Amino acid sequence: MTELPRPPSFDLTGKRALVTGASSGIGQGCAVALTSAGAHVTCAARGAERLNETVAALREAGYLAEALVLDQNDLAALEPALANGKFDIVLNSAGLARHTPALETTPEDYDAVMNVNLRSAYFLSTWAAKAMIAAGKPGSIIHISSQMGHVGGLDRAVYCASKHGLEGMVKAMAMEWGNSNIRINTICPTFIRTPLTQSTFDNPERAAWILSKIKLPRVGEVEDIMGAVLYLASNTSAMVTGTSILIDGGWTAG
Repeated sequence: MTELPRPPSFDLTGKRALVTGASSGIGQGCAVALTSAGAHVTCAARGAERLNETVAALREAGYLAEALVLDQNDLAALEPALANGKFDIVLNSAGLARHTPALETTPEDYDAVMNVNLRSAYFLSTWAAKAMIAAGKPGSIIHISSQMGHVGGLDRAVYCASKHGLEGMVKAMAMEWGNSNIRINTICPTFIRTPLTQSTFDNPERAAWILSKIKLPRVGEVEDIMGAVLYLASNTSAMVTGTSILIDGGWTAG
């Protein structure tokens, strides 16, 4: 009798995950995705109130979750949070955007965006990988990037620079850590409806522009990210590293 291949599992039971930027929006959705698959998730964010509300809701739903108040820009606090090697999955959803025409960008805005989107992401990755390698176990590092890491955008020169840099960083790190079975990838969403982006969607001109660029007949929702999170976190993507999953409704296809 022919022996059929066995499909890999999305099950994350027994895995430990860290999700940064987990108190709302995409980060919160990422935490829900991982806990729903059985992972024990440490939810990290700067603001304690919303973070604790998220963790309380996860626990009430029967999920394994705990809170960690953490400013990802504070590298002195970030390194020890990752150093114990308990995490199998590290997902970085923290991000910052300050959109202005390039000619009006201030050094302060440039530094603020780069510090969150690239500098802290760099060291989160290296310290997470170092801990995984020291623990002698495989791991998956996932960054929430953006479709703007693959194209340009008006008034988004700094943001695009940070996300293009993140995409290149991930490729180089994947080459370095592959032999240790540490995978690193990005998820690149289009405009996703969250509390932070709702004001953009409430502006008729901006909403029309977004819908004109997305080829599917709607904008993105947080739920659209969750499948990619489970894929990259689980053994279903065991041969995937150094790449990006675009969840952009066809924006970059055109």
